[in-house]
This record gives sequence, structure tokens and C-alpha cells, in this order.
Amino acid sequence: MSGWTLDNIPWHRFDRELVNPELVRIVKAASLVEANGARYARHLCRIFHDDPAFQASVRRWGEEEQQHGKALGRWAEMADSGFDFTAAFARFRTGYRIDFDREFSRRGSRPGEMIARCIVETGTSSYYAALRDAAREPVLKEICRNIAADEVRHYKLFYRQLGHCLAHERVCWWRRLRIALGRIAEVQDDELAYAYHAANEKGRPYDRRRCRLAYARQATPIYRERHLATAVKMLCKTVGIATSGRLCRIATHFAWIALRWRAARLAKAAA
Repeated sequence: MSGWTLDNIPWHRFDRELVNPELVRIVKAASLVEANGARYARHLCRIFHDDPAFQASVRRWGEEEQQHGKALGRWAEMADSGFDFTAAFARFRTGYRIDFDREFSRRGSRPGEMIARCIVETGTSSYYAALRDAAREPVLKEICRNIAADEVRHYKLFYRQLGHCLAHERVCWWRRLRIALGRIAEVQDDELAYAYHAANEKGRPYDRRRCRLAYARQATPIYRERHLATAVKMLCKTVGIATSGRLCRIATHFAWIALRWRAARLAKAAA
């Protein structure tokens, strides 16, 4: 269980002079995505209906994800007096819907579901570490520090469950890699784009491409090579590639080149 609560956050240290408006926009979007975690937890419980121990862990995970959303949402309300977290979350839930009622994984198998979940936790742990390092405002830094630590622990939870799944259903490394890359590609889908819209564009029609690019322009530059290196190692571990091997090092090198190229391209488009 997470070792912190909203009461542990030093809200009294909030310093408006150190708030970066660009970060406020992506924090608002992140708060909505995190708060939606409980719905996915129920979906996982249905997939693993015969594993009560894992179900209990998943329910705790869902509660922690909700706590992340509430912490980020409260900070965003302090940073932007016009932001209403509850109303924005309602807009997000209304406009972004996924079928969580199914009892089978969209990935085709339980190992596939855990691979996808590990990839999500890989992305969120690196994202909040990057956001922590990019932020100057002390309360946001503390929130992101706590969330990043939680996300690493969540990765370990799903990685352990992946191991249990693979003991009963073997999946070769290249199939695991394909599932992982497929989940990474889904970052381009509606979830983050619609969260950005619901959080930042009240009263404006939704344009997926515009919102996706607006989010990417603000989120991509916060990453540093160390954040990406950690994420690539976690990805390699998930798919069964040695994290200390040459392939992992090569993947890190090219991933960093690709990220810098994308950041430059986004900046040029914005200019």
C-alpha cells in the first residue's frame, strides 16, 4: 500500500511564483487519467476472477491511482483557479469510454494483459520522474516524487503477476515485444488527447489531432536521457531482453535520438 496520503502533502508550501503554466496543462490532463484507474481495476478483477490475492492487490492499485488523480487535481486547482477537477473528470468520463465489462483481455491472453500493464507503469513512472525534475514548484515536485515511487511499485506488482501467468502460458519474447510496442503505440489514441481536452478546453469542440499535439508539445520536452534509459530497461525486462545487454543499450540510444527529434519537430511546428 502507498505510504502517503493527501494529508502528507505539504500544501502550505505551494508557491505560485514557481508554477509553470505549460506544466499545469499536462498535470490537469494527467489528473483525469489517473483518477480513472478504479474502472480499469474492476476490469482486471474480472479477467483474474479466480485469483483473489491478485484481485486484492489490484483493488489497492486502483485506490492508489485515484489518490494520484486527486492529488494532481487539487494541485491544479491551486495553480489555476479556473480549473474544477470534479467537473473536468465528469466531462472526461462522459466523452471517453472503454468497454470495461468484458471478462477477457483485449490483448488476447492474461500474459498479454500483464505485459500491456507493465508498459503503462513503465511510461507513468518515467513520466512522473521527468515531471518531478522539470517542476520548480515544491508541492508539485513532492506529489510527483510520491507518484513516481508508486508507479515503480505498481510495475513490480504486474511484473510478478506476469511471471505467474507465463508459468502456465508461455509467450516467446518477440510476441511479448509486439504486445509491448502495440501498447506504446496506443499512446496516440484518444485517452490522453481527450483528457487534455476535458481539462483545458471547456466549451471548445474536441479535435483529437489538435489535443494530441498540444499535449505532446508540452510533455515531450520534460524528458531527459536518464528518464528514457530507465524506461527502456523496464521495457526490456518486461519482454525478456537482458537489461545489461547490447540490445538494450542500442534501444536506449535510438529511443533518445527519436525523442529529441520529435521534441524538435513539435517545437518547430508550434513556432
